Amino acid sequence: MRIVITIGGSILLKEYDNRKFEAYADIIRQLDVEHELFIVVGGGRPARDYIGVVRDMGESESICDEIGIQVTRINARLLQLALKDCSYPAIPENFHQALEYSASGKIVVMGGTEPAHSTDAVGSILAEYVGADLVINATSVDGLYDKDPNKFDDAVMFSEVSVDELMGIVSGNETKAGTYEFIDKTAIEIIKRSAIKTVIVNGNNPENVRTAISEPIGTLITS
Repeated sequence: MRIVITIGGSILLKEYDNRKFEAYADIIRQLDVEHELFIVVGGGRPARDYIGVVRDMGESESICDEIGIQVTRINARLLQLALKDCSYPAIPENFHQALEYSASGKIVVMGGTEPAHSTDAVGSILAEYVGADLVINATSVDGLYDKDPNKFDDAVMFSEVSVDELMGIVSGNETKAGTYEFIDKTAIEIIKRSAIKTVIVNGNNPENVRTAISEPIGTLITS
């Protein structure tokens, strides 16, 4: 299959060391034997920290987004280094470049593309652009909940949710730079119009990404 995997920056840099990059690189190399892979990496806490500094300077949200995008590309470069020769040696800055680089047969790793698009949105647009069969969204929780499970003990996880139900759940989320949670509205709209199979899994365990390809896990978004 042609698969797009989005990995939250907060997962890869939770401890600010190389271990999670190496663990993901190991799984991705194994999956690359049977599948064609595109990886999109988020900004995580470093992006939010820098965005906070820029916002305090009084800059616009577009500038804040621009800074966040640069951080996602640094994170993508780190994962690219962990993948060594399996990955294409340049970070795409747009979807055309990503498709062009994939012709090499190497794994394509990228970060953000333009302001107002979270890396979740980038992953969904990329999946549509390259005709992917599956999107796996590796986030910091087990799946999609009706409310934040880190704040509410009674939060309920969905094993399956339609795009319309999902849009209702996230419709009240903020759209400022660095504030996207779980998945944003742009990503949902792309999933809906393209009917892309999308699974949200807990990315703290990289093995969950492998599981999502062939077994039920996390939350399946249906069109």
